[in-house]
Formats: sequence, C-alpha cells, structure tokens
Amino acid sequence: MDVVFWVCAVGAVASGVAVFRVDSMARATFALLASFVFAAVTVLLVGLTYLGVLVILMMVMEMVIMVVFMVMYMMNPAGLMPMSMLHNKKGALVISGATFLVLAAGSVLVDWPTTGAEPPRDPTTALGQALMGPKMLTMVVLGLALFATIIATVVLATHRGRYDRYGDRLDRRPPDDPVRGGLGR
Repeated sequence: MDVVFWVCAVGAVASGVAVFRVDSMARATFALLASFVFAAVTVLLVGLTYLGVLVILMMVMEMVIMVVFMVMYMMNPAGLMPMSMLHNKKGALVISGATFLVLAAGSVLVDWPTTGAEPPRDPTTALGQALMGPKMLTMVVLGLALFATIIATVVLATHRGRYDRYGDRLDRRPPDDPVRGGLGR
C-alpha cells in the first residue's frame, strides 16, 4: 500500500504540474483527469471505497464531456492548438504560496477534534445519508435530466445525421453524400 500511495502521490503532483505545462486545452484536461484519478486512488487506499469510486466516475465523465464540447465548439481543432495556461504568473505564485502556508499552518497548529462515538456499521450508507439525506431521488432525476440535456445538445449541434447519404430507407447505392469528401464520393 505504501508503494501505491507514493506512486499516486507523485503521479497526482506530476499530472497537476502537467496541466500548466502542456500546450493545449484538451491535453490539460486529460492531465487534470489523471491528477484527479491519482488522488481518488489514495482515497480508495484509506478504505473510502464509495467516495473514491465516486470521484473517479465523476471526474472521468466530467473531463470527457469537456473534451467532447471542445471538439464540437472550439475554433481550433479539438483544443489542440498551442496556447499558454499561465496568466499573471507573479500574482498567482504569491496567492498560491500564501494559501499553501495558511493551510499548512492550520493543519499543524489547530487541534484536531476527537470523538468517543463508534464508527458506523455501514460507512457507505452513513456517507450517503450525510451527503444526500432525503434528496437521493431528486439527485437521480436530476442526473437523468442532465444526461438527456447532453444528448439533446449533441443531437442539435449536428446539422445532418449519420445516414443522410443513404436516404430515408438506407437503400441508396452508391451513397449520395451531401457533403463532399466523405465516404460516399
């Protein structure tokens, strides 16, 4: 477990640095995804299976959807054109350094709370109740609504369907592709 932890720790930091070193938004997105997955594996190592899997699933879906929208809507090809992710370097360095010092000092100087209560019998259920409470049905419906919205957006973004070149009955041979340069001449 120690080896896996240190591999994930180094991987999370390295891929976090890569977010600011790569030269395109799509590559930065996948580097950020790698950083989140490495961090989630460390959460899995401490026995929080539900939370670790949740982080992995959420980050994979979020980052992949972000890249899909980059491919669809960005003016440069798929966000792969060279660009700089660094803006206001000195100000960002001062702010991030000060934030790190405050958080590090807080974690060392503040007394951590203790509890006399026993851990719950089922930590997954306890975590789910703590996060969602009675709102689980609402979140499930909201998830379906968001998924339907994503599908509708993709459908509306395409001006023609997959089978346009074959006609309504898919029996047109050879295919008559309305957009030249495709598979149908």
